[in-house]
Amino acid sequence: MTFEGIRWDVLFPIIIYFIFVYVIGFYSMKFVGRATARVGKGFLQEYLMSDRTLGGFVLAMTLVATYLSAGSFIGGPGTAYTFGMAWVFLAMSQMPTGYFTLGVLGKKFAIVARKINAVTVTDFLKERYENKFLIVLVSLSIVFFISAAMTAQVIGATRILEGALNIPYEVGLVFFAVTILVYTIIGGFRAVAYSDALQGIVMTVGVFAVIIAAIIAGGGIPNIIQEMRAMDPGLISPTGPDPEFTSIAWVTSFWILVGFSIVGLPQVATRAMSYRDSKSLKLGIIYGTVVAMILLLGMHLLGAFGVVLVPGIESGDLVVPKVTTMLFPNWVAGLILAGPLAAIMSSVDSQLLIGLGAIVNDVYLNIINPKAKRTSTITFIFAALIGIAVFIAAFDPPELMVWLNLYAAAGLKTTFLWPIILGLYWKRANTPGAFASIIVGIASYISFDIMWPRPLGLHTIVLPLVLSLAAFVIVALVTKKPSDEVVEKFWGI
Repeated sequence: MTFEGIRWDVLFPIIIYFIFVYVIGFYSMKFVGRATARVGKGFLQEYLMSDRTLGGFVLAMTLVATYLSAGSFIGGPGTAYTFGMAWVFLAMSQMPTGYFTLGVLGKKFAIVARKINAVTVTDFLKERYENKFLIVLVSLSIVFFISAAMTAQVIGATRILEGALNIPYEVGLVFFAVTILVYTIIGGFRAVAYSDALQGIVMTVGVFAVIIAAIIAGGGIPNIIQEMRAMDPGLISPTGPDPEFTSIAWVTSFWILVGFSIVGLPQVATRAMSYRDSKSLKLGIIYGTVVAMILLLGMHLLGAFGVVLVPGIESGDLVVPKVTTMLFPNWVAGLILAGPLAAIMSSVDSQLLIGLGAIVNDVYLNIINPKAKRTSTITFIFAALIGIAVFIAAFDPPELMVWLNLYAAAGLKTTFLWPIILGLYWKRANTPGAFASIIVGIASYISFDIMWPRPLGLHTIVLPLVLSLAAFVIVALVTKKPSDEVVEKFWGI
């Protein structure tokens, strides 16, 4: 391991930017400090939900940063570097995701969450289905898949540091992992949301700057497209260099993974619990859709154009830092790269908070020790344990981290999508149906991923979601209806 060649002039602006983010963390720490004296779920209400005070702009930015982050800033452009414009078209299917998520969950989810004092999605499921074993099952699913998702995000951030600063992967991993762990413990959800607002602005400005600079450096879009065509006509084809990989059936079904089923991500659904009022919800939908469009198009075009600007790099995941440091003075490149780094940090924060909620709120407080008076200490301990576990897992990264990220996301969606949606809108949804949906969804996804990754030419996620929906409906219809108390609690609003 050598430290020669580290680009300190690029690193220095990143450190300065992180200091500003830490200021937000320390500002938020005073709210966490006040909340430590609260009994029961009082501390978690602040630490995991910021007391449900998000305005429209902050809601939009934290939602966008949560579901884009490393997958869109590193993994997505890295895949576009390999598969060209086909992956750009594919990625844009995510653009309406924020609109769709907030539209589907909408007011009812927030109203119900306030009524039952839910601070996690699992709280919602506990009140809706009234079964402790179900809570244990979904909590284990959260811990397993969220840990995989966090590992993907940490790998993405470390790739940025490795590619932009010329530092060893292991050194970048230690730097980022320690930073994210400390920041999360001191700030909680409020720090994540406020920093997301700052980072959303920086990311948007940075994406504009880097894609415009890339187009100029490549001699304009027509020239870049011609050079891509000369390298491989598949790079500018809607089906990509490998038509089998980007078949029409697979591309069409991909929106199920990155669009419709995003509702089933606990870290995304939690945002729909945390906004302040209806005006905040409407503004969040508008701002989130516009910002997502800019970030998705800009970053994935940069990845596709990168095959012309920086051909032959060892990993597609390095295309963003390589292009940025090539096009800009080092100190400017550092400022631009700080945006994706901080966005990834916020995404890991959000995922860590979801994992903490599953362990501390959903298992410890709801099942093991419902009478616990103080939860702050055990929350901080488990934050450290989860962070260390992810840090260890990230030492052996896959070649393209986008697949790890997508695998983790798919696992969460097959667990939560139908219990959330049907639990919110279908009075007949019951506990046996939820069990059947979760078990069939997870088991079929893992089985298909191993033995039949493209069933009927579709993305792996599609049939497991169809099977889990069918299992839920059939089992619910042939078993006992939910109690009148549950129906009154969720529909007698």
